[in-house]
Amino acid sequence: MKIYTYSRARQKLADLLQESKKEEVVIRRRNGEMFSVVPKSSSRRSPFDVLCLNTNITRKEILAAIREPRRRG
Repeated sequence: MKIYTYSRARQKLADLLQESKKEEVVIRRRNGEMFSVVPKSSSRRSPFDVLCLNTNITRKEILAAIREPRRRG
């Protein structure tokens, strides 16, 4: 982990961003506040993509669960 002062981070921002890809970079202000610089993943996924769930539910059980409330309503 590298720690930079606020003024040093301002001067070397491009280098700091490159460095954050390899290790955590921390910027410390004069008053003691500290901030981490972490690269955000650049995945180009749709906001509608849903991660899969590993369950032991069969197709038949899923369809039954969908149909049951429809019968009631």
